[in-house]
Amino acid sequence: MKKALVIIALSVFAVSCNKTAEVKEVKTAYVDTSVLMKEYTEAKDLEAKYKAQAEEKGRQLQAEISRFKQDAANFQSQAQANGQAWAQQRGAELQKREQQLGYAQQALAQQLQQESGVEMDSLVSGVKKFIKEYGKKNGYSYIYGTGDAATVLYAEEKYDITKQIIKELNDKYKAEPKSDAKPAAETKEGEAKK
Repeated sequence: MKKALVIIALSVFAVSCNKTAEVKEVKTAYVDTSVLMKEYTEAKDLEAKYKAQAEEKGRQLQAEISRFKQDAANFQSQAQANGQAWAQQRGAELQKREQQLGYAQQALAQQLQQESGVEMDSLVSGVKKFIKEYGKKNGYSYIYGTGDAATVLYAEEKYDITKQIIKELNDKYKAEPKSDAKPAAETKEGEAKK
């Protein structure tokens, strides 16, 4: 009897091992995020916008710096002729001006960095949302990111969907109506001044 039970148990076990479990295919891909941000039109437009702002505001500041340098050069030639008291007073004024120009440069850089950071965060958030929707629409179980903040150490190139993502993001960006509306931060500042 025990032998019969063991044989039956072994038979059931053997039959159950022969059944293959249904395995769902896991579709994966990756996106090279550094390439994406270099080739995505909206990211390029954003970079160009802030580069132009930096150049414009930098020109204004550069004019003040040039005037300062001219005044400093004149100071050195006039210092001996006008005496020590004049030189000390004028030197202190020039030092104060130099310090103010340094602060102005620093403030400009921080302002531009803050403004571009807000827009860049919004852009990155939108790209992540798009990739999530793209993954769902195209049946991906996982989409990994590579590039500057790599989360994949190796991937076969056949799984790289960066070009498809860039194309669809650029198509979507081109199709969106463009507005010259100022970012929310600028709008709030304008309302606060009123």
